[in-house]
Amino acid sequence: MYFIGITGGVGAGKSTVLTLLKENFNCKVLLADEVAAQLMTPGHQCFDRVVALGWPESILDAQGQIDRPKMARFMFEDNDLRQQVNSIVHPAVEAEVLNQVECERRRHNIEYFFFEAALLIECGYGKLVDEMWYVFATVEIREKRLMESRGYSKERIANMIACQRSDESFRANCDFVIDNSGSPQETLEQLRKYIKSKGD
Repeated sequence: MYFIGITGGVGAGKSTVLTLLKENFNCKVLLADEVAAQLMTPGHQCFDRVVALGWPESILDAQGQIDRPKMARFMFEDNDLRQQVNSIVHPAVEAEVLNQVECERRRHNIEYFFFEAALLIECGYGKLVDEMWYVFATVEIREKRLMESRGYSKERIANMIACQRSDESFRANCDFVIDNSGSPQETLEQLRKYIKSKGD
């Protein structure tokens, strides 16, 4: 079983690639955001520690759950808080992911385990995965997608892209580049060709 990390910038279409992988290959797909969200629900290991940090006001909603948009806003405004949350959540996510990978290795049911995270490189997953894949799309395509799907302004998109790793840096840290600027069918053909080359 191959353990493969998938990353890429905002608007590159990582979710499209993950859907294509799920539908066409014998694999499991896991998203860092979903693992983190699960670990921050009441009764799970990160909940109490995150809630106890020095927030400007309570980050709990009326049901006693963490209000993720509110928490994200505070983290965006306070670099120290962001680092504290990341120091709690990132190691817990890594441990959970590696546990799931080990379980799948023992089951021998799948050929590929794909793990998607925006900060895959920054969090050091390059040392843990068998390969890193980079989902690429041109800036023009990313802008168009984000304006259509999320209603973002050009200025907001430019700021988001500027805050992320450069295309050159993604390419330097990844083993396979998926050009997702075209149609899903074109992307699927790239995936099929590359995965076939792994089996040959």
